[in-house]
Amino acid sequence: MLVLLPPSETKSDGGDGAPLDLGELSMPQLTATREALVQALVDLAADHEASTVALGLGPTQADEIERNAKLWVSPTRPALARYTGVLFDALDAAAFTRAQREKAYRRLAIGSALFGAVRAGDPVPAYRLSGGSKLPGFGTLASWWRPELSDALSAEAAAELVVDLRSGVYQQLGPVPGAVTATVLTEQRDGSRKVVSHFNKHHKGLLARALVLTRAEPADVDGVARVAARAGLRVETASATELVILT
Repeated sequence: MLVLLPPSETKSDGGDGAPLDLGELSMPQLTATREALVQALVDLAADHEASTVALGLGPTQADEIERNAKLWVSPTRPALARYTGVLFDALDAAAFTRAQREKAYRRLAIGSALFGAVRAGDPVPAYRLSGGSKLPGFGTLASWWRPELSDALSAEAAAELVVDLRSGVYQQLGPVPGAVTATVLTEQRDGSRKVVSHFNKHHKGLLARALVLTRAEPADVDGVARVAARAGLRVETASATELVILT
């Protein structure tokens, strides 16, 4: 089973790993595109105004440009420890035992506008680039990654079940046909249901945690639903490829 997580805008600083070596990342077929985008971000960082516009930064986010300027030389850490935020708080990888962390490295991958996708254990630096960003002279990121990323993810899954928890913009960078997706809905007092961003990220984090810790090997959406239910999540199967989590 391969569980795909969305990245986060927020990332931890520092790290004790060697500087970025694209040859150390999973899915080496993506190396050429990764190299082009990393160098484009480094070059863009030399122009503060252009970086601010392209990356959608505010006046207090100059440190994000500095991160990009140092992409080739800054320290790395495993992707699982690099990304932060609501989903990753719920995943709570810091509480994993050594065996659980190794299992997470085998089961989890994280979507990335810069790297396409990386395995949870891949060493990556801190950076700023969103799935909807447009780098000068590069067009949309989707035009760069698709269908290259789709093929790479399908090959990485090696015919196993893919549970795609990425947000829409990252799914568009590299769709995985037949993947199980999860929709998180909050049920209102009148019985209506709606999407609430915070709960979406939190419950996807809880689902990812359950899929790491389970001894089961789900083969379809029903198997994923059983794992989720045993972890205390309230779920329904909406179709052969869609799980609904209710909050």
